[in-house]
Amino acid sequence: MPREFPIGLTPPDWLVRNLQPQQAPVNRPAVVRAAVAMALPLAIGLAAGRPAYGALASMGALSGVIGDTADAYRMRILNIAVPQLFGAVGVTLGSLVYGHGWVAVAAVTGVALVSGMISTIGAVASVSGLLLLLNAVIGAGLPMPGEWWLPALLISGGGLLVLFLALLSWPLRSGVPERTAVADTYRAVADLLATCGGDSEVTYDDARHDATRALNESYDLVLGHRARHHGRSPELTRLVARLNAVTPVIEAAPAVHLSGRPLPPEVPAAVRRLADAVETGSTTPVELRLPVPTTETGRAVDHALRHAADVVTAPDVDPQGIDDRLGRPAAVRIRTARTARTVLLSAGSWRYGLRLALCIGLAQTLVSIIPVPRSYWVALTITFVLKPDFGSVFSRALLRALGTVAGLVVAAAVLAEVPRGWWDVAVLLLLAPLIPALTPRGYGYQTAAITPVILVLSDILNREGTGLLLPRLVDSLMGCAIALVVGYLLWPESWHTRVGDRLADAVADTARYVEAAFGDTTDPAARARMRRRLYRDLSGIRTEFQRALTEPPPTGRRAAGWWPLVVAVERIVDATTAARVRVKHGATPPSEAEISQVARQLRELSEGVREAEVLVPVRTDLTGPSGSVLEPLRQEVAAARAIASPRT
Repeated sequence: MPREFPIGLTPPDWLVRNLQPQQAPVNRPAVVRAAVAMALPLAIGLAAGRPAYGALASMGALSGVIGDTADAYRMRILNIAVPQLFGAVGVTLGSLVYGHGWVAVAAVTGVALVSGMISTIGAVASVSGLLLLLNAVIGAGLPMPGEWWLPALLISGGGLLVLFLALLSWPLRSGVPERTAVADTYRAVADLLATCGGDSEVTYDDARHDATRALNESYDLVLGHRARHHGRSPELTRLVARLNAVTPVIEAAPAVHLSGRPLPPEVPAAVRRLADAVETGSTTPVELRLPVPTTETGRAVDHALRHAADVVTAPDVDPQGIDDRLGRPAAVRIRTARTARTVLLSAGSWRYGLRLALCIGLAQTLVSIIPVPRSYWVALTITFVLKPDFGSVFSRALLRALGTVAGLVVAAAVLAEVPRGWWDVAVLLLLAPLIPALTPRGYGYQTAAITPVILVLSDILNREGTGLLLPRLVDSLMGCAIALVVGYLLWPESWHTRVGDRLADAVADTARYVEAAFGDTTDPAARARMRRRLYRDLSGIRTEFQRALTEPPPTGRRAAGWWPLVVAVERIVDATTAARVRVKHGATPPSEAEISQVARQLRELSEGVREAEVLVPVRTDLTGPSGSVLEPLRQEVAAARAIASPRT
């Protein structure tokens, strides 16, 4: 039997995936904001003769820099301001129990439970829970200067400084990030159409995934506060209409690809011209110059593009005429109550919270028994590594250890050679921009950038110099070990449970989509919401599988074995959408018997995925008229049921 990994100097695949930097552009405005927001508070503190106050405010700015990831200005308010409130509560609770022994251990453990539970709500709640726990650990592990309320005020002020700098250009660039995101979606669709009908399935799959991701991100960006703004903001209404208009173009792409005939180059070029019009806000009619369509798929693309052009160039859009493609959110009060109920009653929420609390409690107990200087760093490490929504615990522990070592090398040079005082401001001006620059590259690179900044600020508070370095390395390794053993290895959550169930749910949803796609009684808006939700779920599942591939055997090997089925399910959804497009533009609809047969096979596949630890071959009896629009779909379902079977 061949070995899974070659013996020698070649590293294993899972390690290469972890260490390989991700490709991402540098956000230059965020880089400038990081430098100013972190250096300015320290400079003010030094000028006032209170460097400790300035260091605390710079620590708050660090959390704001980490959360400064949104493009839309109103989303920046949520991403930065809301977590700062939780961070202020955390540092206050921590400072109140500082030096109280087991009371501090119990308090920080309780905060960890709450942090883990609210992290399951969403992105903003996750960052809020992170800052709640981080600042509670810092407050309980370090003596805070001034009155009990002052550290919270300083840390929150530093974070709000980042927000203030991020909002300076809002009056001049209001709506620009949203328009850019929608325009980028159109360009991703143009790239997708350019690959349709080509020989490379990989190129098409990558382009389709990029277009789906761009569409999801645009909807999230534009509709982040739709319950408040939808129907009253003309700009928001126009962007929603343009996103809805490009959706039929995306739906037509699978039909074109299955036909095996590439589109004329004028088609993707027309979409790119529409993208330029969206980005500039122009309503001047766009000349498409499209060839006359001669097939069902050609008519589908032509019809979708002309409709998109009409919407893009329309000077006004009636809010009542926009299909509710994603479902209008409930009122804020109702969503808040629903979220709180879900968190309190969700088994996953309690499981994540208890796991994080157990690790934090163990860390706090160990450092209370074992004399470790400035031991709060152990709990900080666990907090970053074990956040349940941040990806593979194993990968983060590995990257945290490697990133800490790299950061300590930089910190050692700074602490040993740079005099304390105003030189620290210059150091922050150089080091702080590395955080937003390296964060998109991966967690290890982010850790390497953050570590020297935190150590410089800690040295201002404690004046320990290079004596900080070795304890910080030991603390980080202890935190990684606790997270790996107690938060990872001892929890029997198999890879199948974490990802296999989600894939099974997606297959079951696909069966319902097949039935709804060709039913006359299904509301078109409901069908559109079902399709969008299904594509979004599949995108999330793909991300989970890619994370699992970064883990060592057996998890990574099992993920690799199931990966073809993920791709097969995506192809099934594509084939269903393609059949629906063909029927809409003149093809003969399938019979009820054909639809029921395919849906039954998909439900059987869903049950098999949910119950099986490993994939097994299943003989599929799918027959029907050879000229039916469902013939490609039947072939994809048959392939999915027999795919990735173990060798006998």
